[in-house]
Amino acid sequence: MPKKKSEPKFKRALLGTFFKYILPIMLLAGVIHTLSNSTIGDGVSDNLTSGSTDNLSQDVLQYEETVDKYAKEEGIEEHVDILLAIMMQESGGKGDDPMQASESLCGSVGCIDDPERSIQQGVSHFAQTLDQADQDVKLALQSYNFGSGFIDFVMENGGEYTQELAIEFSAMKYDELEHTGDYSCLRSEAVQYDACYGDIYYVDAVLGYYDSLDGSEDVL
Repeated sequence: MPKKKSEPKFKRALLGTFFKYILPIMLLAGVIHTLSNSTIGDGVSDNLTSGSTDNLSQDVLQYEETVDKYAKEEGIEEHVDILLAIMMQESGGKGDDPMQASESLCGSVGCIDDPERSIQQGVSHFAQTLDQADQDVKLALQSYNFGSGFIDFVMENGGEYTQELAIEFSAMKYDELEHTGDYSCLRSEAVQYDACYGDIYYVDAVLGYYDSLDGSEDVL
């Protein structure tokens, strides 16, 4: 019986190379492709590209273009991130008045029932407040919460926002208005100061979201 011819040496070497090097690479590529098209893969991709906007809700982020539109109209487009952070603090982007801008428009809560109108008014109000505050962003932020009377108070007491002035103003206003029953401390930390008018830590709260934004410029 004739002997079977042996395979050429180069063919055996080629097969050895395939199983040792090429096949593992193909298998690895297949695993990566599968993951990239799976829910797990999507999660990995999201984590890599989401930056630090995780602290802003999707309800807020859906309004980014609208905020940018009205910020450009007001000439404060560099403050879009600040405005988004305000919205996050005010409402998390929920409701018909996500900027909680009704009081600045008509003096009472609930007169705005359209998100875009809320954004238009909120951006306009912040632009006016920023101008009155001589571009002091922290002063403008606290005044968005307290009202423009806080700007006058600060200008009479050094001309620059401080946490101490926010506490002093809140305590003063609360003493004047406590009898109305319309005000109560939003934070337990404010009780010790009897500073229950507005939110004395509003600036820190908003900037907590602002500092988390990917690519935010330092405009404070």
